Amino acid sequence: MKNIITFTLILIGIGLFAQEIPDAKTIIDKVDFNMTSETKITKSQMVVHGRRNSRTLESISYTKGHEESYTEYLAPEREKGTKMLKLEDRLWIYTPSTDRTIQLSGHMLRQSVMGSDLSYEDMMEDRKLLDVYDAEVIAEEAIDGQSCWVLELNAKVEDATYQSRKMWIEKEHFVPLKEELFAKSGQLLKKTEMSDVRQVDDRWYPHKINYKDMLKSGKGTDFIVLEVQIDAEIPAHILSKTALRK
Repeated sequence: MKNIITFTLILIGIGLFAQEIPDAKTIIDKVDFNMTSETKITKSQMVVHGRRNSRTLESISYTKGHEESYTEYLAPEREKGTKMLKLEDRLWIYTPSTDRTIQLSGHMLRQSVMGSDLSYEDMMEDRKLLDVYDAEVIAEEAIDGQSCWVLELNAKVEDATYQSRKMWIEKEHFVPLKEELFAKSGQLLKKTEMSDVRQVDDRWYPHKINYKDMLKSGKGTDFIVLEVQIDAEIPAHILSKTALRK
């Protein structure tokens, strides 16, 4: 009788636990609300940690939805005036030293952005996660004392940049705190860790992100948000090729 009662209590506990777990779509929809907006203007620093030293680049970016963005580097002097424009699946880069605009495509998109751990291909991925991956909640874990849902995502389209992803989503505000990106072989390719989460209007947004290419040595690349404006007005000419040469 004791065994039957114990087994019954375990089943009830499992049932209650399962009822408390939101489905993966609900979680990702809330993450998308925090991390994306109709428009966004971001002033930031990118700290690239090399083997011997680190270098810091400062830039301002204008983003509209998932498909349009414009970035201009403000410092240091060597990179100042370099501009990048993304319109849907096309990416152009203007470099003032050569006074030339080039379009990147194909294997060139796998190159590093300014020597960082982030590739142009990473920048170009603009599809919603659930359009590319099947997702499920697989566990609960804590990161730095914060309780998280752990999601596993597996590609359902052939052209996914990564075959699978694992995400740790903080439960209270639905902000991603960690992500691991895998190849078809199962090899871990990149790791992302997010911190310094702050409220911006009615959203919660990480102000520090560390990108780590696991095929490289070093501490990765830190992306630090200095200022961010959500749903800000962006002049039409900025998200056009004419802005590259101004």
